[in-house]
Amino acid sequence: MGIVKISDQLHEEIRKASTTMVRSINSQSEYWIKIGMLAELNPTMTYAEIIKQQLAHANVTVGENLHE
Repeated sequence: MGIVKISDQLHEEIRKASTTMVRSINSQSEYWIKIGMLAELNPTMTYAEIIKQQLAHANVTVGENLHE
């Protein structure tokens, strides 16, 4: 594990987002880093497509039989 230096302003935004998303500050940071990396590697994909792809890679069944 390493230390990443970020601005106080960005840290504050991560803190607020982590509260809203019910994640730790570290988890929120990791999430944004991963999504950003995937977006750079897949510039034609939307955010929703990236999430759907990641859920499929994890074998998560989304939307099927959720209302039963």
